[in-house]
Amino acid sequence: MNGIFNYIDRKSPIHELTGATKLIVLILWSLAAMTTFDTRFLACLPVVALVLFFISGIRFSDVKFLLWFTFVFMVLNNVLIFIFSPEHGVSIYGTRTVLLEGVGRWTVTAEQLFYHLNVVLKYLATIPLVILFVSTTDPSEFASSLNRIGISYKAAYSVSLALRYIPDIQREFGEIMVSQQARGLEMASRKQSLVKRLTNASAMLFPLIISSMDRIEVIANAMELRGFGKNRKRTWYSSRPFRAADFAACGFSVLLMAVSLALNFVNGGRYFNPFI
Repeated sequence: MNGIFNYIDRKSPIHELTGATKLIVLILWSLAAMTTFDTRFLACLPVVALVLFFISGIRFSDVKFLLWFTFVFMVLNNVLIFIFSPEHGVSIYGTRTVLLEGVGRWTVTAEQLFYHLNVVLKYLATIPLVILFVSTTDPSEFASSLNRIGISYKAAYSVSLALRYIPDIQREFGEIMVSQQARGLEMASRKQSLVKRLTNASAMLFPLIISSMDRIEVIANAMELRGFGKNRKRTWYSSRPFRAADFAACGFSVLLMAVSLALNFVNGGRYFNPFI
């Protein structure tokens, strides 16, 4: 369960950027990837994302669960697109190059495969940066970043608490699972049916819910005793001023957004069409 929405503390230039900078970069990067289907541009973004991963010191083993989850979702999305709209690429690019005759309307065309390639590149362009943002941004600093861009500090602090709470839930879930297994309740035995394993797993929900409610009550009482929400504004212990690296990162993300918008004018639309 390690690496699921966890902040991973490392010494790297990415970690030293302020939370506000990383949030701005994430938003502009995602918008740049979403506003265009130019394959050349989308192919460059995953390469840059991999370089950022290397610079951050985050290993793929640290976030393997999220990577596997994204991969499964990406494959499922592409399969469903082909099942429900096998001619979508043909309608976009205006030509039809048959590569493999199929059954009924499910014929494999070069245009459809090219569209699927763009969908995959969009995943590869955005998801790694989202994972990198979550893994390199301290929850408290993330909350101060949200507050800095205009979001209420109460809402920002709620997000911070949620991000801090996820690792605690993971750890507590693991402890409950080990305790149940010590009592003879098998969770992962392949000799048992799927229904039996799901029934056994449901036995962990009640103690997990009870412990979660207790934790929420403790946190709520502590915040109330400290007068949280009394004033309209608050200061942040983890807030840091912008430095040269922050301005450079923001400038780079603005440049990416500008290139994405410019490509829409160059291509006469969102799509780069190599079949013309």
